[in-house]
Amino acid sequence: MKEILRTNDVVFLSFLEFRLREEGIEPFVMDTNTSIVEGSIGILPRRLMVVDDDFDLATAIVSKAREADGNSTDEQ
Repeated sequence: MKEILRTNDVVFLSFLEFRLREEGIEPFVMDTNTSIVEGSIGILPRRLMVVDDDFDLATAIVSKAREADGNSTDEQ
């Protein structure tokens, strides 16, 4: 699996999960429980992962979504 995004923005993350599934890519969100255990104050980013074979298409989808949303401040 490869990381395509690391973010604290749960709304954007949810949108990306939807967009990826729309394209037949099954994303996996890591660190959700860690974020919740730490008090849900939003300082621990969640990672959006995809299988290696889907990485290139997923990266293109995320880039397009960031441009449309103006969301370019997150890592990766």
